[in-house]
Amino acid sequence: MNAAIDAAVRSLGGDFLAEAFGRSYRYWSQAADLSGLLTWDDLNRIIARHQPEAPRLRLFADGTQVPPHLYSRTHITKRHVVRQLVEPANLHRHINDGASLVLDAVEELHPGVEDLATALERRLRTDVQINLYASWTPTEGFGVHWDDHDVVVFQLEGAKRWKIYEPTRSDPLRMDVEAPEPPAGEPDAEIVLHAGDILYLPRGWWHAVAATEGRSLHLTCGLTPATGHHLLTWIAGQLLTAPTVRASLPVHATDVQKAEYVNEIREEITRVLRPDVIDAYTAAMDAQDPGRPAPSLPHVNGVPADKALHIHLTTARATLHPAAPDTVRLQAAGTEWEFRSQVAPALLPLVQGEAVTLGELADRSGLTVDQIAALATELVTSDAATVTRER
Repeated sequence: MNAAIDAAVRSLGGDFLAEAFGRSYRYWSQAADLSGLLTWDDLNRIIARHQPEAPRLRLFADGTQVPPHLYSRTHITKRHVVRQLVEPANLHRHINDGASLVLDAVEELHPGVEDLATALERRLRTDVQINLYASWTPTEGFGVHWDDHDVVVFQLEGAKRWKIYEPTRSDPLRMDVEAPEPPAGEPDAEIVLHAGDILYLPRGWWHAVAATEGRSLHLTCGLTPATGHHLLTWIAGQLLTAPTVRASLPVHATDVQKAEYVNEIREEITRVLRPDVIDAYTAAMDAQDPGRPAPSLPHVNGVPADKALHIHLTTARATLHPAAPDTVRLQAAGTEWEFRSQVAPALLPLVQGEAVTLGELADRSGLTVDQIAALATELVTSDAATVTRER
């Protein structure tokens, strides 16, 4: 399945990033067979074992959410925790009547979907949340609507008809000063996704979705690309090094003093707005990305020098660069390290997303297993990596 994920993510490279990402929709026919990534049996197990509650698991019909109490019941545990448990028969009944099922953040519940999310994060350098959508009838679950984030859709099974309309407001935000007007007229495009197809929609593009025949299962990967607002917020933080920015506003000063203050602020902003500011911001976000931290039990007091243990980074956005002479700099999960260049062959496969045994890393780098275990301990202690017996 990793080969299929790699093929799917490769589709999002090349001219897509330069020409379509954040600008226009893009459709790929038969790009990758992900039919085995998440099956109906997997979905049954997730619902039964994890008992996700509304709004994480929800039903929609004709643009309206089905009240959760119609397909779940209240259960109070012996510790007086109130939970809502899904009633399968009622769930089936509402689905049979035309409701679509939505399950949010499936990457937290299914290892294969987590691998897909991680691969997308590494490619697109943005956070990814993957929601599952299951439909059985041609009823539109949500009507014509737009999302405040970009989406990449992977059709796993069946077929889904997408009616796509151009934005009525460019790049709308969740917290915006103006709401987009609904589109008028016929859709600008109508696409039927079949198993193996991929669709990309930037935020703000209106769409309506319905199964064409029989049941349909697809994953929608929500992306949160950085905006100018994110950049300006980060710049404001960088400006805190300047005394002028930290100073109180001269509210009661003369007009001349206020003008002098504004000029000083302008100079500070200009200093930070250098030509490479976007690259600097992106690198800072990569370095701070926490990924998906995971414990390394039972190794609570350091990673043992066990050749068979696997290690992998818990963030997909770690970076490794040359630093001072004969050193490399690793940035991951909000921490920065400098290592001797000899360590680079051990770090590179981790940054590339591999899960490698300590023994393999020792062989690649020429370090001892004890040295690799010490490196692993450092990364695990900073929540940048996890070690497991199995991959």
